[in-house]
Amino acid sequence: MTRQTKQEITCPMDALLRLLMGPWTTYILWTLRQRGPLRFGVLKREVRGISSRMLTERLRTLEEAQVIFREYYPSIPPEVTYGLTRRGLELREVLDALDTLARRWDAEDTDGEVIAPELSLAVTN
Repeated sequence: MTRQTKQEITCPMDALLRLLMGPWTTYILWTLRQRGPLRFGVLKREVRGISSRMLTERLRTLEEAQVIFREYYPSIPPEVTYGLTRRGLELREVLDALDTLARRWDAEDTDGEVIAPELSLAVTN
């Protein structure tokens, strides 16, 4: 599969969804949504399991997309804080809706609830 350029993308949501589908991206955004601006070390501890390299890569991508901001404070050691920009804040409702949906599905899976086939067909029609 070839990499699409911005001009080749025909679905207006494609670029946004590709950004959000990146590894760890929704976890990082959800954490910043829940906790507010955080220093790098705190964010790394909150996003359990992520490496420093991956966190740095994802933060750079999100900063380039203007979804998060990076504030640098020259001190010893240097302080770098990340938070949601206006664009990132616009994702609040989406993140909250996904959080609600994920928790509901998790509860259904935990309870062993099965979605009736006729209900799933009604959604697709």
